[in-house]
Formats: sequence, structure tokens, C-alpha cells
Amino acid sequence: MTTNAIVSRVTWLEARRDLLAAEKDLTRRGDRVAELRRKLPWVHVEKPYVFEGPNGGITLADLFAGRSQLLVQHFMLGPGWTEGCKSCSYMADHADGMTPHLAQRGVTFVAVSRAPYVEIERFHRRMGWRFNWVSSNANSFNHDFRVSFTPEEIATGKIDYNFGGSPHRNDELPGVSAFVKDEAGEVFHTYSTYGRGVEVMMGAYRMLDLTSKGRAEEGLSHTMQWVRHHDRYELDTPSQTASCCSGQQ
Repeated sequence: MTTNAIVSRVTWLEARRDLLAAEKDLTRRGDRVAELRRKLPWVHVEKPYVFEGPNGGITLADLFAGRSQLLVQHFMLGPGWTEGCKSCSYMADHADGMTPHLAQRGVTFVAVSRAPYVEIERFHRRMGWRFNWVSSNANSFNHDFRVSFTPEEIATGKIDYNFGGSPHRNDELPGVSAFVKDEAGEVFHTYSTYGRGVEVMMGAYRMLDLTSKGRAEEGLSHTMQWVRHHDRYELDTPSQTASCCSGQQ
């Protein structure tokens, strides 16, 4: 049974114009925030990170693939996991369609996980994704960018996640980071977002937000409880990995 009022087209148009004004205000405020984001200072990346990819070792600078900007999805797939995080996979399902468009603006997209590359490749192949995905298992990249945490950090009851103390007790958490490379080949960290900020990759959420029922997550134990790996929706079986990047603020 509907909970919304049933009205004439004329009345609906009046309500829709009111909503349009709010939407335009949100768009303008979003533009202002984007401008502030672009004005953030940069941090020189001094560590010589080397990742493992399909052709062996590859540096952070080489991940740019000849372009001047790099977007990294910090994908939750830890060593020994049988499959990647469901919510990170939901994010990654949107990536292949974006990569050619990002490339036209000088931006390369890559996913990074702490699992060894052989474990990444197994899941990568299962999901059918084409974007580049490398392993940070042999370096401190995940820890330095505050998406992987040691048992000692977790034992304190408050980890340094999302630019502050977080009560999470996960050893892996999601994020998206941006980097730029100058003409001399030096790499700089320009931006990172965590928690609900990673919804920037969740285009399906934006489409659901247009519908009358929205995300329909009320009453769930956590906001993304309904999400499955895209090859598991018909089976509807529980994931073998822990609940991960849901309900972040």
C-alpha cells in the first residue's frame, strides 16, 4: 500500500518544481565543494611503492599508464580471502564502463588490494572485470593510506580511519584515493575519501535514489546487507567474507 499522496498532474508539477529548486541548490553546493576539493594542497609521495601486477612488479608512477592522474579504489580483498568484499565489488561493477571516459580526461583507474596477486587474479577473472588490479602485499601502501590495520591497532578499539578515530574492528576497509604526476615524474597524493564517501563509485545507488522506494534499506541489519556479488544474486547465498563497508559515515 502506498504511503504517498495521490494527486492530480497539476498538483504533482507544483511539488516537483519545489523539489527541483532543492535539487538545483544541492547541485550548486556540490560544485562549490568540488572546487574546494580541487584546491586541496598536495603531498609528495616519497616511498618507492612497488606493486605486483600481471607482468610482475610495477611502481606507483607506472600505474598512471602514461597519464597525469590516477584514481585508486582501495578494494577490500585481504590475504587468504576466498572472495572480495561484496560492497567493494558493487563499487567495482561500475568501473569498466568508466575507464575509457576517465582516460579521455587524462585519468587512469586501478584497484589495489593487499591479497597476493594470484588471489586477486582468481577473483578478478571470476567477476569478469577488465580494469587493472594490483597487489600491495609486499609494501605498506594500504597501511599508509589507512585502509588496512594491524591486530595491534584493532585491539585498541579505535582505529585511525576516515580522518579520525573509528570504532571499526576490521583489518580491511574501503577507500578511494587520487594522485597526480608532474612532468618530472614525481607523484603527489591529492585526495582520499572513505566511509560513505566511496558511494562516489556506486552509480546504481544514484539510480535507486530516483525511484519511489529509493534504496529500500530500512530494517536491514546494515545498509548494504542486500548487496551480493553480481554472480550470486540468483543463488542469494551468504558471502564468505565478513560484512565490510556498510553504514559508514
